[in-house]
Amino acid sequence: MAAVKKEILGPLVGAVDQGTSSTRFLVFNSKTAEILGHHQVEIKQLFPREGWVEQNPKEILLSVYECIEKTCEKLGRLDIDISNIKAIGVSNQRETTVVWDKLSGEPLYNAVVWLDLRTQSTVENLSKKIPGNSNFVKSKTGLPLSTYFSAVKLRWLLDNVRTVQKAVEEDRALFGTIDSWLIWSLTGGTNKGVHCTDVTNASRTMLFNIHSLEWDKELCEFFEIPMKILPHVRSSSEIYGLMKAGALEGVPISGCLGDQSAALVGQMCFQDGQAKNTYGTGCFLLCNTGRKCVFSECGLLTTVAYKLGRDKPVYYALEGSVAIAGAVIRWLRDNLGIIQTSEEIETLAKQVGTSYGCYFVPAFSGLYAPYWEPSARGIICGLTQFTNKCHIAFAALEAVCFQTREILDAMNRDRGIPLSHLQVDGGMTNNKILMQLQADILYIPVVKSSMPETTALGAAMAAGAAEGVDVWSLQPEDLSAVAMERFEPQINAEESESRYSTWKKAVMKSMGWVTAQSSESGDPSIFCSLPLGFFIVSSMVMLIGARYISDIL
Repeated sequence: MAAVKKEILGPLVGAVDQGTSSTRFLVFNSKTAEILGHHQVEIKQLFPREGWVEQNPKEILLSVYECIEKTCEKLGRLDIDISNIKAIGVSNQRETTVVWDKLSGEPLYNAVVWLDLRTQSTVENLSKKIPGNSNFVKSKTGLPLSTYFSAVKLRWLLDNVRTVQKAVEEDRALFGTIDSWLIWSLTGGTNKGVHCTDVTNASRTMLFNIHSLEWDKELCEFFEIPMKILPHVRSSSEIYGLMKAGALEGVPISGCLGDQSAALVGQMCFQDGQAKNTYGTGCFLLCNTGRKCVFSECGLLTTVAYKLGRDKPVYYALEGSVAIAGAVIRWLRDNLGIIQTSEEIETLAKQVGTSYGCYFVPAFSGLYAPYWEPSARGIICGLTQFTNKCHIAFAALEAVCFQTREILDAMNRDRGIPLSHLQVDGGMTNNKILMQLQADILYIPVVKSSMPETTALGAAMAAGAAEGVDVWSLQPEDLSAVAMERFEPQINAEESESRYSTWKKAVMKSMGWVTAQSSESGDPSIFCSLPLGFFIVSSMVMLIGARYISDIL
């Protein structure tokens, strides 16, 4: 019976999906893209000071091993032979920065997460060094100078952490984003582990020239980053090395994509003008611009979309990044306690069907695209005595949709051709109220894939298609058709515009709350009475759960 199953299943491909909130390992049938088994582990986020966000690199690595082992056990119980797993792809949270000791294999500091704001004054000091009429950083990288990207996080570690400084001096230090840390560790670590990254992750460091596809000497000198600690840059689809331990020892790791690029591939947006939006911890809208770099006039990023093979061309994308999407739901659960599970948000929102004039701007880590305003902080405004937790839950979902609308508007202006519909993926797309709200606020159809795991799928596709693996065809005629669920706008355009206009007023009120000094030092200010600098703007005092606000702002 098992032999028959193996023949029907054909070659299998595994994918590590290491996100900000959790790690997952999924195994796909390379012929049908069907998920055969998976396991997930939640990852702790650490907040040592106001605006600081860290994670333990060893916890992340152990979660990967655990997910692989548990998934293989589940497949065994289904009589699926894991020896049929022919390749592994890696998808990861981007920009999150790790420095480790290549001799001991130990991290030299916690991973500094992409959301982290400690580098605000570092960014301001660096900005003064850039000539006003010649932003060579943006022209080479496609990125604005921001706390978001890896170079400034690495600069902070080099300036502030003595163990990192000493390891660099003694030629023991290696730098990487999460993909590099995982691939180095999984391929042997201190025993000849492969220190590499792919072009999509490299393009998010602010040290990588997206035109020449190389680490840039001028950029490294500007940030004062020693090039010897940087990983080798490879394509997104090639054999990097073999697994050196665990149930899948000997299996090649042959795909690597930053999570948003992986989702673009998984959504099969291979044509110029195709776009997708992923709803995870943050929210990320990418539009494939083909083999040309398109530079934004409206606050979007230019980034590498993918390069699916050493000898294959590079493709680029315009990207709009929202820092806080699913993270706002986690915040309502963990910080306010108004829900016990993330799924309850839909139940609460459904009870009222409206925010009743309440607007939530979750600028916990400042505002990303299109504003790039690190001084912003979260606010809830428009509260009355009638407002309850259901209205706040609804406003939180609306906030995700409004932020996406801002990015979509910017993308339409940059491209000159409005998107006729939006393809979506990510865990939050299971929330039907959110999807309907998104269609209403964008006033275009929202199209959801029946395959929610497009990030992992993209990593698996890249791994399976790699030269020397060749079990996954990326030819259009061979790609599996995926069923879609479509959400059409159900409100009139005037109401949509009115709600969006009021949201924009709330965004303006969220700006200018903090200075570089307060975010860098972590010292509390008189305004920070709730975790993550959360502010409630209201005309009255309101009780929310067990917390209260004592100041009327």
